[in-house]
Amino acid sequence: MRLALILISLLSVSASDLRFASGVGGGMSTDDQIAAFEKWTKADPNNAQNLNLLAAAYIQKTRETADPGYLQRADALIGRLLGREPRNYEAWRLRNLVELNRHHFSTVADYAGQLTARAPSDPQNWGTLGDALMELGRYPEAAEAYGKMAAIKESLFSLNRLAYYRFVTGNSDGALDAMRKAVAAGAQYPENKAWCLADLGSMYFKLGKLDEAERAYREAIEAFPGQHQAHAGLGAVLAARGRASEAIASYTRAQAIVPLPQYSGALADLFTAGGKAEQARLQNAQIDMIAKLEEAAGQKANRTLALVYANQERNLDRALELAEADLSLRHDIYTWDALSWVLYKRGSLEEAQKASGEALKTGAREPLLFYHAGMIARAAGDGERGRKLIESALALNPRFDPVQAPAARRALK
Repeated sequence: MRLALILISLLSVSASDLRFASGVGGGMSTDDQIAAFEKWTKADPNNAQNLNLLAAAYIQKTRETADPGYLQRADALIGRLLGREPRNYEAWRLRNLVELNRHHFSTVADYAGQLTARAPSDPQNWGTLGDALMELGRYPEAAEAYGKMAAIKESLFSLNRLAYYRFVTGNSDGALDAMRKAVAAGAQYPENKAWCLADLGSMYFKLGKLDEAERAYREAIEAFPGQHQAHAGLGAVLAARGRASEAIASYTRAQAIVPLPQYSGALADLFTAGGKAEQARLQNAQIDMIAKLEEAAGQKANRTLALVYANQERNLDRALELAEADLSLRHDIYTWDALSWVLYKRGSLEEAQKASGEALKTGAREPLLFYHAGMIARAAGDGERGRKLIESALALNPRFDPVQAPAARRALK
């Protein structure tokens, strides 16, 4: 499941325009670029190019750290520039990336539509449009946008997106092929390549290819040690192999980089399975702390947190609020799946069946989607359909989750 950002490229202007030809940017870390661009902006605060460069670097840093503070800095710079130059094209492209990070998908689709009309040969606009349409569940339109992006320029950024679309719509072989090509294409930022490798590892894991998944995750970590999804993915592989202590170490590293609720949930499961009740309790307390902080900040939507609560069969009223709020922002299969699982845990089987039907409509080969739909069908009285769906989940990856996979096997008995 894609839980956070969809891969984005940054500026479309040439390397010489960005002063990379003079040594700034090429081979430099994001922190070094930020330091250089901040220095330039301080020396010439009204220079539009410098402001755009710095905003772009802040957005890249947001990707690397998931720290919303960098996104706020980028937004402030973009707002400042657009206040002076309302038609500044690069600033509008960056503004749309900020909106994408904030999950304002309808707004992103609207902005991207205007930008593609203004500059139809810019691949980034087609990619951002496709990203928004994927989240909105408008898959045929997303495919068209991604196709136009790839036709303009085949790169890591377009190939990654095509791979994601193919996987979501059931073409797993085509997805793997495109993602391997994306990795081979490379990118300026090591994090971009590591992101693709982590995505590749996730695909391999869902398809039960543990050796390939582990290799991809380890390559991602080597390319960019701060790639938290890769650390978490490696934890999932190690847990599937029965190497619990190593899995805990990998999830702990992911959590130290970005404390996401799904990492705490995975750790709680592993500690519980190992008889370490106090450590599991501490992880659950961290989940609740994240929930309180998000609520205090006014964040109403979080399908991932909703899934964690549903798996733990607690705070189900809050889980439903989180899932329904997310559905108000997007209508992709993963949001429908999260809602279906929460409804199932609450005993709302008719609604859960409708939601799981939406989650399965693209034919994605995902163990969790099949497992959730199978358990829902079984509880609703359709035992034969439930059995086939659960068997499909286990056929893809018999160890897709240290808690849910054993529950799937028990259900079949």
